[in-house]
Amino acid sequence: MQTINIICIGKIKEKYWTDAISEYKKRLFSFCKFNIIELAEEKTFDNPNPSRIEAILAAEGKRLLSKIGAGDYVIAMCVEGKLLSSPELARKISDVGLSGRSTVDFVIGGSWGLSDEVKQRADFKLSMSKMTFPHQMARVVLCEQIYRAFEINNNGKYHK
Repeated sequence: MQTINIICIGKIKEKYWTDAISEYKKRLFSFCKFNIIELAEEKTFDNPNPSRIEAILAAEGKRLLSKIGAGDYVIAMCVEGKLLSSPELARKISDVGLSGRSTVDFVIGGSWGLSDEVKQRADFKLSMSKMTFPHQMARVVLCEQIYRAFEINNNGKYHK
């Protein structure tokens, strides 16, 4: 059974977001081992200078990289990534499994994004949209799209 991890910076506190994520976790249980690994956000102040932003990215990047296995397929969620349709994401997840790699890690950075080291470790860079979303909403949308991908790959009725 394939393992899907969302490795992310920050915790979601609002009940409506956690309820939505819990629903998709429950639905994904029959398709894969699904985990969300939340890591601490670096402390920051208003209007940090560029060197402080680099330090934040580096510290968060180290924590993210520490949770990625050597053989994991890593998908970095970043604005410069490629836009995929839902069927294309489904095919990507399926192809990774068929290639013999059983774990897919979707990596979401903090408010400043992902460090260059994390992006370099990525096997694929994915953008959700040209629009900007709050991190909480992006995480819910990613959970939904992962669920949709498994439904597509299993000829489910969810995706029309």
